[in-house]
Amino acid sequence: MAKDALMDFDEALEMFEPVLGFEVHVELNTATKMFSAAPNPANEAHHGAEPNTLVAPVDMGLPGALPVVNQEAIRSSISLGLALGCSIAPSSRFARKNYFYPDLGKNYQISQYDEPIAFEGSVEVELEDGTIVTVPIERAHMEEDAGKLTHMGGSTGRIQGAEYSLVDYNRAGVPLVEIVTKPIFGAEHSAPALAKAYVATIRDIVRALGISEARLERGNLRCDANVSLRPRGQEKLGTRTETKNVNSMRSVERAVRYEIQRQAAILARGGTITQETRHWHEDTGRTSPGRPKSDADDYRYFPEPDLLPVVPAPELIEELRAALPEPPAARRRRLKGEWGFTDLEFQDVANGGLLDAVADTIAAGAAPAAARKWWTGEITRVANAQERDAAGLISPENVAALQKLVDAGTLTDKLARQVLEGVIAGEGTPQEVVDARGLAVVSDDGALIAAIDEALAAQPDVLAKIRDGKVQAAGAVIGAVMKAMKGQADAARVRELVLERAAAQ
Repeated sequence: MAKDALMDFDEALEMFEPVLGFEVHVELNTATKMFSAAPNPANEAHHGAEPNTLVAPVDMGLPGALPVVNQEAIRSSISLGLALGCSIAPSSRFARKNYFYPDLGKNYQISQYDEPIAFEGSVEVELEDGTIVTVPIERAHMEEDAGKLTHMGGSTGRIQGAEYSLVDYNRAGVPLVEIVTKPIFGAEHSAPALAKAYVATIRDIVRALGISEARLERGNLRCDANVSLRPRGQEKLGTRTETKNVNSMRSVERAVRYEIQRQAAILARGGTITQETRHWHEDTGRTSPGRPKSDADDYRYFPEPDLLPVVPAPELIEELRAALPEPPAARRRRLKGEWGFTDLEFQDVANGGLLDAVADTIAAGAAPAAARKWWTGEITRVANAQERDAAGLISPENVAALQKLVDAGTLTDKLARQVLEGVIAGEGTPQEVVDARGLAVVSDDGALIAAIDEALAAQPDVLAKIRDGKVQAAGAVIGAVMKAMKGQADAARVRELVLERAAAQ
């Protein structure tokens, strides 16, 4: 694959205005699928099932199998629409989207077209520097997911060069809400950062609602990023590309930046942009052509004849509205004030995706500074080394319990890191790891005095130096005691005992 020519990002922004748009698919974590009673693999309880075991006749498109709408999915969709500031349609309906889906047995997708369940909203997005951007939402509509194809025999795992493909219908029929923004103007140099922050905001909203696991690496949340450029001063929008199913927030940011640089280079030399889907390649940091992007007319939408319109009761809408959680941007501002963090400290937490982990750790009894220290420090370090999600390594309750042991003097910071290692390794709670490994600080004076006497015997001049006013000489004895006791001595108590010994002689 030939490399695309890229224009310098700053130069591209001098010549062209970027216009963005996002389509985010949210897999709902209902117990069953959108139109069948088959277990939903997007639900944590059913994750990782063997291929083609979470299926029902309607998921496989068998003749005579009729869809039945999942009522819980409707409730979740309404809640999400309300959280996005949308109006809820008094009546919405499903449509058939006709397109060749090799992993949807009935060869069409049940979606919503001209009558979505939610429309005309907006959401506040906070960038890393604290800037608030209002992103306009065009619609949020319900649909079903397709299955999954695994291409076999090739070197890349893609269909090109594969000998055959395997189809897994487990994901077919998983309930989705697709959130479509209106064109976003004015992002300028912040366009890549806005893309990342927008996806993070949607993730935070759906997690707060409890309607999705929202894990990008599992596909619970997928973003298609639309990018177009228009010359400065021009009113007409440029031709857009749609980079599909980018599976991390960092990748969304990189993909938007790449497309701006790629399109700018083409336009600057007099070329034209092809309206198409693009595929993001994490390993190379590039996009590649997919298929020409179809317009709505190409899908031959028509009303789904096997499903009635969705007519939510006004009382249900108001019930769900009253249960909405605090908006993410407002919550961040509130927590920053309550915790007393500086801008930089709070950004470390928020940008690391650790806001909920820190909040839950504080709720479990840890001080804000201690919770931040553990999550942005040692836990993140271990997570990076293991290439895992920090929030999945250890529970907030165990982090708070670990800090309580430090506060009580049972553990030093050094010992606490060893206990953390044991908890992450699955050895039990912090107290259980302390007991099993024998890691508690030794504060028994008898044991400490014995170790001090041994250290003083090896350094007989230390007491004389302390009596002469050279108190820092005690450090050598303290260090020897700590080494002899494998770091488990109470250093403060050792110092007190050494000074007492010097004063008594």
